[in-house]
Amino acid sequence: MRVAARWAYAGIVSRALAFVVDATVVVAVVIGTVVVVEVIGSVAGNRVRDLARTVVPVFAVALPALFASYNAAFWWLVGRTPGMALLGVRVVGTGGRPASLASALIRAAVLAVFPIGVLWCLVDRRCQAVHDKLARTVVVRAVAADITPRRGPGAGTARKASPAPGTAGPR
Repeated sequence: MRVAARWAYAGIVSRALAFVVDATVVVAVVIGTVVVVEVIGSVAGNRVRDLARTVVPVFAVALPALFASYNAAFWWLVGRTPGMALLGVRVVGTGGRPASLASALIRAAVLAVFPIGVLWCLVDRRCQAVHDKLARTVVVRAVAADITPRRGPGAGTARKASPAPGTAGPR
């Protein structure tokens, strides 16, 4: 695998902390939205209050879908979520290329409906969870020179590969 030569695989702790950061962001946005809906409902009258009381449970049920959408969008567009960026890890395909849209969607959907599959990281030598196996992705430590987004300005330009750990690199 090319990934093993260029990057170190991210461990369970950095992955778990990134998950907690991202889950906190999504839950904070949902709670903020629920509070706004409730306040509007209480100010606007009975009809709007009844509508607000209907919308709030929908947010609770839709939380896994919102979290999956959040993850899939970030993994596809920039290769990592804000939590992953904070901890210096990113998602790449098993061949070392950025995650495709299909990989990001598969990874996010499986993580949303089967979060216990993350425990597979404890026994896998590449620390791949079930959602990584199905989407053919790995989570690696980000290389400082490889943090540019894959879409937007400069997209499609070649990136230099980092030398393997313990080597001097090009001379």
